[in-house]
Amino acid sequence: MALHFSAKEFAARMERLQAAMDERRLDCMLLFAQESMYWLTGYDSFGFCFFQCMIVRRDGEMVLLTRAPDLRQARHTSILTNIVIWIDRDGADPTVELKNLLGDLDLVGARIGIEYDTAGLNGLYGRLLDERLKAFGQLQDASDLVAMLRAVKSRAEIAHVRKAAELADEAFDAAVELTKAGADEGEILAAMHSVIFAKGGDYPGNSFIIGSGKDALLCRYKSGRRKLSKNDQLTLEWAGTWAHYHAAMMRTLIVGKPTARHLELYEAARNALTEVRDAMVVGKPISEMFDAHARVLDAAGLVRHRLNACGYSLGASFGPSWMDRPMVHAGNRTPVERNMVLFLHMIIADSETGTAMTLGQTYLATASGPESLSRHEIDLIVR
Repeated sequence: MALHFSAKEFAARMERLQAAMDERRLDCMLLFAQESMYWLTGYDSFGFCFFQCMIVRRDGEMVLLTRAPDLRQARHTSILTNIVIWIDRDGADPTVELKNLLGDLDLVGARIGIEYDTAGLNGLYGRLLDERLKAFGQLQDASDLVAMLRAVKSRAEIAHVRKAAELADEAFDAAVELTKAGADEGEILAAMHSVIFAKGGDYPGNSFIIGSGKDALLCRYKSGRRKLSKNDQLTLEWAGTWAHYHAAMMRTLIVGKPTARHLELYEAARNALTEVRDAMVVGKPISEMFDAHARVLDAAGLVRHRLNACGYSLGASFGPSWMDRPMVHAGNRTPVERNMVLFLHMIIADSETGTAMTLGQTYLATASGPESLSRHEIDLIVR
């Protein structure tokens, strides 16, 4: 089997899940998030784009219901031994087979926790699932249960995150080396990916962001490439990925001479990131980090140019996004816990002047304060 973790590590994760299920008085969990399946068993696949479900009973018994292409995938990458295949055919409804499996597992009338909030369960199958199980057991939305367990990393997981951070740094080195007037965005993007893949890294949970000129104000990937001009701005957001664990970074690089507005926005972004980082204190609510972000940027007159979130948890993620829970936004009372990994980003987009400025770094929460996982400082890069 191609496992990234030991049997002891997986057993510890199951114990944590069982304890959480006890707290909510759940007899079983229906896992649809690929991240949850990977965390609990090592199962590694993009088969979640179709219907699949991992049943986890309170006693630790696990059954994976999936399609035939993932039978060998599950056997090769996970500790799963009980894998049931639903058959592709016209009019197939795998929720019927899931209901039958739950009956075979003596779960009629059980208290069932379900992961609804995931790309692994689309609206069509979510409706069918509720219809099938409405008189079967007591259903409970438990979308946050495994997600919050995953937010606090083990020593073995942190080792993977550190490796991902090394890859993120090397990808940044490659990007900075190529960034200059006349450079092609496509070559920069290719060089970043090349470094990561050449050193054994993985595809990221979402596309890297790259945009120059007016596109530097965007914080999503878009198709299309351009060459950098004599005086330009280039926004990059990327992640090193190792065993699906992510360490993200974000920067706006300046080509040529920075404008006065670039310098003004950089100072505000740096001050804000420093304040948010310093508010990342074990035991304090995550909302205090966002409050620091808003306080600094609003005092700089940037309330119209900032976002309503300034970070999120990172871990082992699958498409369509590497963003994980918890998010750093107003009102989130989730406390910072030791061994959380958080990506903190300052994103300022001044559409009136066409000026962009971003700074982003991944940090590990420790008892003595946040530790940057990058060897790079948060200096303004001018090329």
